[in-house]
Amino acid sequence: MIQTQTQLRDFLQAIQGETELAIDTEFKRVSTYYPVLCLVQIATKSATDCIDVLALDDLEPLFDKLYQKDCVWIVHSARQDIEAMHCLSGRLPQQLFDTQIAASLLNHPIQISYQALTENLQNVYLEKAYTRLDWTTRPLPEAAIEYALDDVRYLIKNYHQLKAQLQAENKLDWIVEEAQNLLNIDLYLPPIDQAWQRVKGLSRINKNAHVLAAQLAAWREHRAQSNNRPRKWILADDALIAHALGKESKEKLSNKAQKSFDDFLAQHTNIQNIQISINKNKPPTKTEKALKVVLQKLIQEKANQYNLAIEVMASSKSLLKYIRGDRSVMFCQGWRYHLLQEELENAK
Repeated sequence: MIQTQTQLRDFLQAIQGETELAIDTEFKRVSTYYPVLCLVQIATKSATDCIDVLALDDLEPLFDKLYQKDCVWIVHSARQDIEAMHCLSGRLPQQLFDTQIAASLLNHPIQISYQALTENLQNVYLEKAYTRLDWTTRPLPEAAIEYALDDVRYLIKNYHQLKAQLQAENKLDWIVEEAQNLLNIDLYLPPIDQAWQRVKGLSRINKNAHVLAAQLAAWREHRAQSNNRPRKWILADDALIAHALGKESKEKLSNKAQKSFDDFLAQHTNIQNIQISINKNKPPTKTEKALKVVLQKLIQEKANQYNLAIEVMASSKSLLKYIRGDRSVMFCQGWRYHLLQEELENAK
């Protein structure tokens, strides 16, 4: 395991000419808003090692390598790894290949695990003994380090097999498009005026309380980010809704929190007149259910033609959004829309 700047320099020198980088991370996210990055595992064709992020003062040489234009990140279920790295580096990869998404385009189970995919493709069984380990622990057990390294050892082999299959099925453009969706900065820096979407139970309260609830959610998100604390440590959903409804309870905001909220609104005038729509959270009507069945049947037929699970093309939630007039859903864009355009026109 790399724990000194000298070791890091030597490793980066050894992989200087490599552009296919299998990457995984281990992080902790229990008492913080942002993930605490602990390890970065990297494998290339010629070297494999893990970097103890907590032991190193200067990670810029590592970032300079990882974010080169010609480097492809090969990651399984990449979003959280990209986020954990972005929190420290402020950068996003230039190129990405997510093996979990690639597998779903080839009719493997949706959200297949790295272990299951590796067993399927390489006939190698990987242990899962350290999935709940606190990765801030030092020294790490040797077996835990080997477990972490296993998470990248077979990624490049998986990558080449999946890429060849995608090419054979004329789906390479699809995986490139999927990667671009994951490299959208809004995924990792979500605007606080959309924080109300994370509040459970918002759709069940009186409309008159929606604006105040949305303002509280934005304030909570801002404070969670500023203090690097989980949002529910600032204000739980139940307490947020109770306050928005004007209920007197032990969950009532303290004087200090109320002042913080008032100051926040004064500084963020866009939040004062926040507009929200909870239409998507309403249960479907009988008519909507019938329309959804029609759409599902049409999309299922197209999915079968391309050896895909229907969920890869259109989730149940996205179908309901579409029926309600939302054209920002995934299947109204890119390769999905290209395949479904005729079916959607017929459905109208």
